[in-house]
Amino acid sequence: MKHVLVTGGAGFIGSNYIRYLLHKYQDVRVTNLDKLTYAGNLDNLRDIENDPRYRFIKGDICDETAVNQIMSEMDVVVNFAAESHVDRSIGKPDDFIRTDIFGAYVLLEAARNNKIERFIQISTDEVYGSIDKGSFKEIDPLMPSSPYSASKAGADRLAFSYFVTYHLPVLITRCSNNFGPYHYPEKLIPLFVTNALGNQPLPIYGDGKNVRDWIYVEDHCEAIDFVYQHGKIGEVYNIGGGNEHPNLNITEYILKKLEKPKTLMSFVTDRKGHDRRYSLDCSKLRKLGWKPKHNFEQALDKTIQWYIENRWWWEKLKNGEYLEYYRKQYQEIL
Repeated sequence: MKHVLVTGGAGFIGSNYIRYLLHKYQDVRVTNLDKLTYAGNLDNLRDIENDPRYRFIKGDICDETAVNQIMSEMDVVVNFAAESHVDRSIGKPDDFIRTDIFGAYVLLEAARNNKIERFIQISTDEVYGSIDKGSFKEIDPLMPSSPYSASKAGADRLAFSYFVTYHLPVLITRCSNNFGPYHYPEKLIPLFVTNALGNQPLPIYGDGKNVRDWIYVEDHCEAIDFVYQHGKIGEVYNIGGGNEHPNLNITEYILKKLEKPKTLMSFVTDRKGHDRRYSLDCSKLRKLGWKPKHNFEQALDKTIQWYIENRWWWEKLKNGEYLEYYRKQYQEIL
């Protein structure tokens, strides 16, 4: 039985990945190490929390003693743990440097010392920066343009250095924008869906024409597992859904689906250093045999319906600290 350490497993993608593993494999044990910062939420895993193959440990990936102790029991590490919201990184970049880079170092060192079978570093398409035409390939230079993407690029390259220098069996994935259930309501789709449900303004940066490629979170989870099974050690793999849409189009789709007026659209001053377009060339992974299974509109409809049916999950998140943060953000525009 493989024992998998999932760091940041109480977050959006990490929790979906844990659920994916437990549903697909009977012979797997999963330990979830999460600090439970604002976006870490054990409600994300309420349906599997009593599964005997699952264990939760509250802890910080920067805690070397705790990480080394946990790592001694593991076969595979999948590192989702990261500060991950660009807006927050602009306001407080030091948290991102500590968690995303130093935390990755602690995990890599512990993995090296304990001879881990595989170490999968979850990176992001944002490490490439913006591109006007064409799509980024894995061999293209990294040009991150926010403290968040710079910290992820640092962890990405640090992981690669452990493969080159210490022969640690590292795999690196760079994925486009995810959406789906349990997505913390500060990111575009869950923020706009929940705001629309509450008849609150949908704050659109700039002209709303910034383009992102979207992938349903279950497809991302399957792709990570596919890379583990078929990827070559030391390689980077782009993961994308092939669904490029301007933010404005996503906004209008959500409003139409929820039968809400366009008057809820509120254009605000653009974010500092806002990348215009992200686009990934995923041919490397597709040639190995992977492709996303979900149709974009059907998956988005499914996601919207999930937020309609699960107010218990997101309404409490949109009280207190969350609302105060966004109230200040959109008044001051950083």
